[in-house]
Amino acid sequence: MVQAALEDWRTAPVDERLRAALGFLEKLTLRPNDVRPADVAPLRAAGASDAAIEDAINVCALFNIYDRLADALGWHLPDRAGYAASAQNLMRRGYLL
Repeated sequence: MVQAALEDWRTAPVDERLRAALGFLEKLTLRPNDVRPADVAPLRAAGASDAAIEDAINVCALFNIYDRLADALGWHLPDRAGYAASAQNLMRRGYLL
């Protein structure tokens, strides 16, 4: 399912709440000036809470900032093994300290 979502979230076998979130986050990333309160309606209709929507926006915004900083400043990025190790750490301890 993850691979299918990475290839095309529109056709991947994900639930409607996630599909709505991915569509919203794509617009927030690619066309932030076009985002309006009405763009949140499909997420709510799919069952996402306002807290979950806010969390998704915060994560999206932070990743966009990090990506732009990395691109502009030429930061070193880990290889596949480095990302895998980071993912394992996150799975083990989560985002909370």
